[in-house]
Parts: sequence; C-alpha cells; structure tokens
Amino acid sequence: MTPRHFLDISALSREELRAIIDEAHARKAARIDWPKARVDEDAPLDGYALAMIFQKNSTRTRVSFEIGMRQLGGVSIVLDAASTQLGRGETVEDTARVLSRMVDAVMIRANSHQDVLDFAAASDAPVINGLTDLSHPCQIVADIQTIEERAGDIAGKTVAWLGDGNNVCTSFIHAAEKLDFKLRIATPAKYAARAQEVAAARAAGADIEVGADARAAIEGADVVVTDTWVSMGDTDKEERMAAFPPYAVNDEMMARAAKDALFLHCLPAHRGEEVADSVMDGPQSAVWDEAENRIHAQKAVLMWCLGKL
Repeated sequence: MTPRHFLDISALSREELRAIIDEAHARKAARIDWPKARVDEDAPLDGYALAMIFQKNSTRTRVSFEIGMRQLGGVSIVLDAASTQLGRGETVEDTARVLSRMVDAVMIRANSHQDVLDFAAASDAPVINGLTDLSHPCQIVADIQTIEERAGDIAGKTVAWLGDGNNVCTSFIHAAEKLDFKLRIATPAKYAARAQEVAAARAAGADIEVGADARAAIEGADVVVTDTWVSMGDTDKEERMAAFPPYAVNDEMMARAAKDALFLHCLPAHRGEEVADSVMDGPQSAVWDEAENRIHAQKAVLMWCLGKL
C-alpha cells in the first residue's frame, strides 16, 4: 500500500485538510484538564512507533510530536541526524529504507526540502515534513486550529502576513487555496514570498495579495501573522535587520487591523524586533494557544498518515 506522506499542504485535498483540522479540534476537546501524558481513551496508535530525525534545533516540534504520540498510545524515538549514519555519509534513501522497516512513521525536521522528498520516495512508511527550507505544514495546521478556536471558521477571513516570505509563509499560501481565506503578504522585495507558489495557488482559486506595504496588508485584517527576521541557516543577518523594521508588529500596526484581530507567531520570537512585547503579551495574542495546539495538530497529522481518518 502506498504510504500517506504529509509533505506539503498543497498536496492535500480540501477534504483531507479539513478532516485533519477537525480531528485536531476534537482531540483537544476530549482532553480538557487531563494530565499531559495521559493516553487518549481510544489509544488509536497503541503499538505504533514514530521515528523523528532532527537536522535543525527544535522545541515545539520535538515536544509536540513526543507528547502527541504518547497521548495516542504509541512510542517515539528521537534521532539527531549528526549522530546517526546520515552524519557519516549514508544516503537519505538508504536511511529511509531501513527506518521504514523498523517504525510505522517518520517525521523529519530538515535543512533541505529535497531531502524530505527523497526520503519519502524511498520510504514504505509515511513521512511527515516537520519543517524544511520550503515549507512548514504542521505549523499551519496548528495555526488554523487556533484561529478557528478564537474566531470560528477561517473561510472568508483575511490573514495578513508581515515580514519574511519564508517557509511558514509558503504553507499559508498553500492553505489559502484549500480553506478559502484571503491572504495578504507584505515583504521587502528581496525577501518576497515564492512567486511560483503564489502563482500556483492563485491558479487554483486562492485570493492572495502580494506587496511591500505592511500597513496596507494589515488594514482591517482578522489575523496578523509574523515570524523571525533571521531564521536558522540565514547568512545575511545585517541585510535582514536593515530591511525588516517597517514590518514590525507593534501597537500602532495592530491598531490598523480589525478591532478583534488575532496575533500569531510560530515562535521563537525575537521580542523588540518583529514583535513588540505589548503585542506578544497583549489580549489579541494567541501565541500560547498556538504553541499548545502543535500537540493536537501533530496528533491529527499522525492519525491521517496512519489511516485512522
């Protein structure tokens, strides 16, 4: 049987993405006030094992997958890519062939998106993209869950993305096509969102505006999203720090959004750079719910990949 990989939201149907988000909502609702390591009543992944490979540092991705797998009744194994045979020259494909005979699913947080594609092509087990240089689909499942918890169905809402047109931005582009929300992206020209991804989403019917004016993008928006200006692997810090200050989300910028607009950030945040303390810790911030929801989002992704949805 062909494995169900979770590599990019663009590869999912609307119905599949909706089912994953609905499962995340349901899993969270069933655990209110429970201890974090208590197994879900149905223990749907009892007997299943997940391997996690990390080429990049992680807090939320690692903890959410470990706790999520435990809550589903399964077990997880953490592999540091540098200390495995991948770090000594074994090919991605050979590692995939071996691991897919030993575990039921593999999550990879990788430097190169191509590595994840190559791994998935060789794997007999489902592969989950835990972050690459191209996209971050797991994050967006948690983000959509958070928006809908606070503000109802995301369809018809306006999401403003300010800052770097990075991997998280790409996954928002993919989601806009599937979930019928308007996406406004404002970035410096040098750090624009990937034109190919924008064009493909628009061709599929997505409502996406792209420009350089942060104030125009945020005007009346229902959700405001940003990310760090310098991400892991970026080597042009000085140029970035000079280019991005007009995109900082502070009180003046949030005042331009809708009165009840939400603020999201995938974290870690560089307070005083892309976001002000008053916004991060203010009443419109949903960042802590967003971080917690990574657990429930990962669980839903795992359930989908393993044929439980």
